[in-house]
Amino acid sequence: MIRAIVTDIEGTTTSISFVTEVLFPYAKIHLEKFIQSNADNQEVRGLLADVSRVCGESLSDDQAIAQLISWIDEDRKIGPLKSLQGLIWEQGYHKGDFKGHVYPDAERKLRDWKNAGLSLFVYSSGSVHAQKLLFGHTEYGDLNSLFSGYFDTKAGAKQQAESYRNIASQIGCLASEILFLSDIAGELDAAKTAGFSTWQIIRENANPTETHPHASHFDDVIISV
Repeated sequence: MIRAIVTDIEGTTTSISFVTEVLFPYAKIHLEKFIQSNADNQEVRGLLADVSRVCGESLSDDQAIAQLISWIDEDRKIGPLKSLQGLIWEQGYHKGDFKGHVYPDAERKLRDWKNAGLSLFVYSSGSVHAQKLLFGHTEYGDLNSLFSGYFDTKAGAKQQAESYRNIASQIGCLASEILFLSDIAGELDAAKTAGFSTWQIIRENANPTETHPHASHFDDVIISV
């Protein structure tokens, strides 16, 4: 019996194009100005120090900016980059430059599952801060009240089974009581290895796999409760 659902964001609840064509370019365009304007901010200074630590050498602000832009171009999942992107996106959401994209079927079924008593969680490579911003500024309003918790790569890499064991422990359910939704076969494989139930969501560029049941939208996901 399923008691909790953990969902991926990009390609699952949210269009990949929103991330690649809206969020990433916005962060890249505004990164230099944001860092220069917030050079005395303690949080930003700490994140710049983290960039130096990842690189293994002391970097000037200009060098750190160049490195961050390079990581954006390479689509690297690196902590200080994700955190800085989240801070930049926060400004964009608050200014109304864009809204968080959520597929209509995802918004509808998340509400249905919540009303049915299921606990909902998010697991994404984007920071928890960025996750809350996206779901907090959608065309449907603030959806954060639907979720009981959020996980990012601090829980572990998304294609490693141990990450899902960590998540199950933090949720407080048996792995077999948790359903994981994603478009990525490698993530679903890792979750299944950890004991999760899985459904692959086929949108945009996702390729169906025979290893997991799949659906083109949330309405077709079958859950035993």
